[in-house]
Amino acid sequence: MAEVTADRLMEEFDLTLMNDEESVTYRSITTSDISRPGMEMAGFFTYYPAKRIQLLGKAEMSFYEQLPEEDQIDRMQRLCTYDTPAIILSRGIEAPDTLKQAADEVGVPVFSAEISTTRLSSKLTTYLESRLAPMTAMHGVLIDIYGIGVLITGSSGVGKSETALDLVRRGHRLVADDSVEIREEQDGVLVGRSPDLIRHLLEIRGLGIINVMTLFGAGSVRNEKRLGLAIDLEAWDQKKQYDRLGLDEDFIQIFETNLPKITVPVRPGRNLAVIIEVAAMNFRLKRMGINAAEQFSERLATVIEEGDHDND
Repeated sequence: MAEVTADRLMEEFDLTLMNDEESVTYRSITTSDISRPGMEMAGFFTYYPAKRIQLLGKAEMSFYEQLPEEDQIDRMQRLCTYDTPAIILSRGIEAPDTLKQAADEVGVPVFSAEISTTRLSSKLTTYLESRLAPMTAMHGVLIDIYGIGVLITGSSGVGKSETALDLVRRGHRLVADDSVEIREEQDGVLVGRSPDLIRHLLEIRGLGIINVMTLFGAGSVRNEKRLGLAIDLEAWDQKKQYDRLGLDEDFIQIFETNLPKITVPVRPGRNLAVIIEVAAMNFRLKRMGINAAEQFSERLATVIEEGDHDND
């Protein structure tokens, strides 16, 4: 899981620090949930979610301004804890001195943002869900083929990168080569991207490292893609029985999500790029309710049944 701190949010969302920078401690943000402390402004702190970012909008601050000075000081002191990662005021609202003083005492950064409260809350939640999602790294190649994120796996030297290069030449888009960072951003939603160090790069044995975006243009790459299908390349084994109809369903489990998987045997003369391209198109058809293998199986069953009737 990547770490997100309040100073990273300040850069990402162009926030303005309102209190004393020397007193601020940029703590880690551990949850994507955002709190709007309306009940807390009224004095109810029993279930105060102190570890969340506290977002103060026009409604909260209008209520705060109607409180007696003694209550104003009390609310801000109780709002600012050593666990609170940040307090953000939307719509360019100026932070009151009571908030600045209370925040400085415990090192909580107080920010101001120009956009509306609802929009800011939505943007913050989306960003934090992405950054704080569980993450793992897998050895393989991720390609966007006809809108399907295809994760190509297999043992080292089986031809994953060479196949990826052929797919890029056919108009598809490279996301990651060699190492794919995968995050579960929502239940059942896996998103893959490349580590920054090797983004847009392909390693081809005998040729070295090439920059796909430089060679083929910006349209040949993308920074991230949702995973839809895994294709495992393995050396052809004559003793192994491979699926010839496509009726068998196999999966690879990443976190709690089952990703559909196809095993493609590799041997000289097989055009892997075309096979993977067709596999992606066939996967799209299946999601649209068109399954060629099932249609063939139904036709075959009908023919066998009719043959049995004729024999009778």
